[in-house]
Amino acid sequence: MYRLVVFIILLATVPAKAQNKPGYAIRFNINGLKDTTVFLGYYYGESTFVRDTARVDKSGRFVFDGKNPLPQGVYFLVLDKTRLFDFVIGHNQHFAIQTDASDYIRKAVISDDTDNQLFFENMRFNMERNKEAEPFVKVLQDSTIKDPAQIAAAREGWKKINEKVIAHQKDIIARHPNTMTARLLKTQQRIEIPEPPQRPDGTIDSAFQLRYYRQHFFDNFDLSDDALIRLPQPLYSQKVNEYLDRLYVQQADTLKKVITRLVEKAKTNNETYKYLVWVLTIKYQKPEIMGLDELFVYLYDTYYASGQMDFWINEKLKKNLKDHADQLRKSLIGRTAPNLIMLDANLQPRSLYNLKNKYTIVYFFDPDCGHCKTETPKLVSFYNKNKQKFDLEVFAVSADTSMQKMRDYIKEMKMPWITVNGPRSYVGSYHDLYDAQTTPTLIILDDKKKIIGKKIVSEQLEEFFTKYERLKNLQGKTAGS
Repeated sequence: MYRLVVFIILLATVPAKAQNKPGYAIRFNINGLKDTTVFLGYYYGESTFVRDTARVDKSGRFVFDGKNPLPQGVYFLVLDKTRLFDFVIGHNQHFAIQTDASDYIRKAVISDDTDNQLFFENMRFNMERNKEAEPFVKVLQDSTIKDPAQIAAAREGWKKINEKVIAHQKDIIARHPNTMTARLLKTQQRIEIPEPPQRPDGTIDSAFQLRYYRQHFFDNFDLSDDALIRLPQPLYSQKVNEYLDRLYVQQADTLKKVITRLVEKAKTNNETYKYLVWVLTIKYQKPEIMGLDELFVYLYDTYYASGQMDFWINEKLKKNLKDHADQLRKSLIGRTAPNLIMLDANLQPRSLYNLKNKYTIVYFFDPDCGHCKTETPKLVSFYNKNKQKFDLEVFAVSADTSMQKMRDYIKEMKMPWITVNGPRSYVGSYHDLYDAQTTPTLIILDDKKKIIGKKIVSEQLEEFFTKYERLKNLQGKTAGS
């Protein structure tokens, strides 16, 4: 996909001249609007909100004003639930915008604000560059064109236009470094990674560029600038996710250290402090990668239970986070699984800890669960094929109180392992011991009943055990060398 670095829209905000006027007063005169109500909206992460309301007079004039200054960022006008155009709110919050409904951007005239002058001029510049690039992009996206010379010419033409856009951005940043427009355009600048230096012995440090990129990733993005939360794109969370997901091994202990460093950068501003911690909380509430739920527990214990987030969070939300963290912490990777003692189909007590296999799969299911009826036959197939290979046993826990349903399910599914009735327990409710609120849930234990895997599907089990044993063997060889 060929795109210019910045298209028609993108970010900007704006400190022009320092001004001491209190509050804000943004005056509009829009030809084509009259006798209607408009709203002042703003972006916040992935959401949009309305901040103020104004009535348009017969001449298209209206004003948004208030006693307290607005948080800086990208704002927009809303009419009948339609976003008309973006503008910016920076240090100077007393200015005027005059334009025409036939073309809000090209016909905009800004008074008393350098920032919005830069913002609209940049949008118009990008419009022209996009128009200029259209014939080249058309060639590059046309799969029927096979002429190498034509493709090369189009690529070169597009490249030159893209260079114009980059140069234009850098010029704004250089000439107006303190403006919000410059700050936000700066977030689009690429980090130039140098070639790795040669060691005295002539070898090359292969990890140099990764370390450099990690160290300089946020050079152009200030994590303590809350205006970067209020952009047309959720760039703040995107940058954080890219940094955590792409530049580090997805392992809880490693990511805890990285998260701590990021939060320290954002902590100087309560708004970014709150926002970053919340973004991370949502990110690791139900992570796709096994074991990273430990990060949710870490975030709760470090920033919520400690009271650090009390300046904004209410008691109800805090309790919900606590309940989820307390549920997750029961089945974290590396923890010793609690014992389960329950009655089997013959009304005999069976203990999880009595199993002496190398591995144990604890399988929580419900006879009436549709997903379980799909998952159970797959687990049976895996078990029959790999029981001896991996020296494993399954300890299946039925969530239903009915013993007859459990017996019928065992027979129907041809379940060859130990199956017990969860409610008929000698150790209390398994819900108080394991994070198994939904069915089916699989939790994998080693020979010491330590949790080594969880919440994966039966089709992934063979690959999991193969990789796990390979890793254990490699660790054993390393320890013995």
